[in-house]
Amino acid sequence: MDHSFSSALVSPYVTWDQLQLNKTIKLGVMASGSGSNFEAIAQAINEGKLNGKVEVLIYNNPQAKAKERADKFNIPSVLLNHRNYPHREALDEAIVEVFKAHQVEWVVMAGWMRIITNVLLKAFPEKVINIHPSLLPSFKGINAIEKALKAKVKMTGCTVHLVDLEVDSGPILIQSAVPILPDDTSETLHHRIQIQEHHIITQGIALAVQREKNN
Repeated sequence: MDHSFSSALVSPYVTWDQLQLNKTIKLGVMASGSGSNFEAIAQAINEGKLNGKVEVLIYNNPQAKAKERADKFNIPSVLLNHRNYPHREALDEAIVEVFKAHQVEWVVMAGWMRIITNVLLKAFPEKVINIHPSLLPSFKGINAIEKALKAKVKMTGCTVHLVDLEVDSGPILIQSAVPILPDDTSETLHHRIQIQEHHIITQGIALAVQREKNN
């Protein structure tokens, strides 16, 4: 497996001109909460920074604000409430069905708070992308920001990576570092990390597509 992008750091050396894609990519996005990263993707597409189209948003929480953001961009959205499925594989089967119906090529987990299974990964091999609020491999799993604060590290950040079965693993596509300030709380640090997430999520998508072309 090619890991050539595994140490890429967001910087002036990564420009949008270098990340332009010749072909329009068809995206399916999964979100559980506010959907701010989903909106960052939709906005980048509208601004011509990413040659793509979000074919559908799937959200699992009926109260998720991501649905409102999808409506704002006239993007179809589908609620698949995880509580209505007997196990993770059943939920992922429903997800795959929706994505296939919308002819999705790449899947982006933009704040998807559920563990996925091989059902989804086999349907979209090496085409599932995730964003995580830490500099992986540090602070995997939930509460990554709180873990960083508790560990008293001086630096954290966010990571866009390809997904495999192990939680928050898979080849790293791009990262952005965020310093932890002496008076930071989880709320203030989350806000600054989220700003960087919005910068690198679409760059990570473009890097993933380029990576596939180069393999």
